[in-house]
Amino acid sequence: MNNQVHPSPQFFMTAPASCPYLPGQVERKVFTHLVGQRATEMNDILTQGGFRRSQNIAYRPACENCRACVSVRILVDQFEPTKSMRRVLADNADLTSREYAAEPSTEQFALFRKYLDSRHQQGGMSDMSVLDYAMMVEDTHVNTRIIEYRVREEGDGVQKKPSGKLIATALTDVMADGLSMVYSFYDPEEDNRSLGTWMILDHVRRARARGLPHVYLGYWVEGSRKMAYKTRFLPQEHLLHQGWTRYQPPATPATSSAPPRTSARPK
Repeated sequence: MNNQVHPSPQFFMTAPASCPYLPGQVERKVFTHLVGQRATEMNDILTQGGFRRSQNIAYRPACENCRACVSVRILVDQFEPTKSMRRVLADNADLTSREYAAEPSTEQFALFRKYLDSRHQQGGMSDMSVLDYAMMVEDTHVNTRIIEYRVREEGDGVQKKPSGKLIATALTDVMADGLSMVYSFYDPEEDNRSLGTWMILDHVRRARARGLPHVYLGYWVEGSRKMAYKTRFLPQEHLLHQGWTRYQPPATPATSSAPPRTSARPK
């Protein structure tokens, strides 16, 4: 009989800092370290409880006077792409996607820097070095994969690794109940492809192929323009005080003047 006792994770609080999403707000986070034999199990439990992973740390907002950050997950089995999403799929039919172990490459880092320099010059990641990128990818004790998206070239179906231009990359955790999109980036010169949308659609496809019910998209903040895209992938659930609750998008003024934001359906 195995009477070994596994130590409970220790949780810590960050110091107050300026909120990156809501002007004038202050944020704090609660976090713990994902290490050891139980890292995968704890990552699953914590992600289902609204945490996100960054390297070997799991964190979630713990702000005293604000609950604006809401965890979002797509219901894979019920998801159907919209007309505009089907157009994105068609526009990117010339791309390949291949999944690998979480190992960084110089090609990935070059694309990562190009993305940051174009989209996040003032963000907290703006000065990340090649070593920082390697740690972001490799410093994981859970089942993390990296997915490369390339322009298809002749012979890609035969070669061990596609040789076309790398235009997008996603760092993804494979969990017991879904895929969690940790971080993704793409070539800003390929804006017309809507690669952010396409990568989410590809994760829905991958989750469905694995028989997994969810794709976790991280946090959504109502009123934040940079996060508005997340609520386009329906149906989805939001983690509220009563548990995971099916999200009801606001109705148009023609159908309702004061629509509810959610319908209570805890899971």
